[in-house]
Amino acid sequence: MKPTTEHGYVLASGTQVRKEDFGLLFYTMKGPRLYFLSSGSVLDTTFFQGKCTPDEWITNNAKGKATLKRVRDQIKNSLEHLRDKGVIVEC
Repeated sequence: MKPTTEHGYVLASGTQVRKEDFGLLFYTMKGPRLYFLSSGSVLDTTFFQGKCTPDEWITNNAKGKATLKRVRDQIKNSLEHLRDKGVIVEC
């Protein structure tokens, strides 16, 4: 099932996220497992409060090349993979 872009994301139960130089590091108690999201400074941990969509977040918070369609698509693809793995959930 392909999600629409009209949703935000929150962390799944038992998941924590931490900002790193490369982007974000997720730790989930299921496993335990680590997941990396190479987003640079485009995403921040506060994105996962579910208050805005990825497009809204990038438009409001990212600088420079992050506004390119390619970068937006890469971030949204990565978020979908994290959702599919149960690390984050749509809200």
